[in-house]
Amino acid sequence: MNDVAGLAPFLGRIPELAGVNGLVASRLGGLTNRNYLIEAGQTRYVLRIPGEGTAEYIDRLAESVAARSAAKAGVNAPVVFFDAEDGLMMTRFVDGAATMNAHRFADLAAVERAAVAFRQLHERAEPFATDFRLFTMIDDYKKLLASKGTTLPDGYDDVQAQADSARLALEAAPVQLAPCHCDPLCENFLDTGERMFIIDYEYAANNDPMWDLGDLSVEAGFGPAQDQALLRAYFGGDPPLDQVGRMVAHKALCDLLWTLWGVIQHVNANLAEDFWAYAVGRFERCRQLMGSAEFADHVAAIG
Repeated sequence: MNDVAGLAPFLGRIPELAGVNGLVASRLGGLTNRNYLIEAGQTRYVLRIPGEGTAEYIDRLAESVAARSAAKAGVNAPVVFFDAEDGLMMTRFVDGAATMNAHRFADLAAVERAAVAFRQLHERAEPFATDFRLFTMIDDYKKLLASKGTTLPDGYDDVQAQADSARLALEAAPVQLAPCHCDPLCENFLDTGERMFIIDYEYAANNDPMWDLGDLSVEAGFGPAQDQALLRAYFGGDPPLDQVGRMVAHKALCDLLWTLWGVIQHVNANLAEDFWAYAVGRFERCRQLMGSAEFADHVAAIG
């Protein structure tokens, strides 16, 4: 189905499409935004229309800086248009690439390509506009939810208090922040078989690089072999134990944060999936990891 007519108010804002006839638009996937494949003759683009309510927690100006910086570093798809006022964005379509999922990440070669892309982002991208402040974000998300009269998964505050050991360890051994994606869902990776692209920089910021590795491990359900492949490809050999500790700590902390994000989607009546179940699932995984002896050992290794 060609959705061009309904997209006219958005397409008309993009100079690169001015005067182009015969556009074809078709809907793509997306959890919080509306995404469309736009075909202009032999040239293909992806149009992203921000979802309802996303302005409450997404800094679109910071996203525009990150998206363009990552594209310049060769990691993101080239950015053709970005309106920082509302987040309307159009990028070039990455031809010949498969959208990743947990099943495709069972291929260790794909895991290694993701690690190379992370290292390229962390080392080559120009600094982003904002820093990722995990516990500040948690407080801000909780305030937003409190203003909506929303309850959290049972026991959330207790688990957040348990996270203090990881917080103190990370703060006692700070690292140089680097441009990070910060939200590496499987679907944000596009694999050509030779090169991995990372797209969607809504939450991108300068952060501990091990957040990206830990978050991807959680999102893709990595096992020990995948974690080892990711770390070895990133570091070019055996990873330092303190960095492994940081990665494992962030595996728990990302679930703590994205639990709240899931509750926000639930409150905003996002029908893309059952976000309350999503939030509870992430919370229970966080609680299980933080209660393990393995987690305590990794936190101790950070220092």
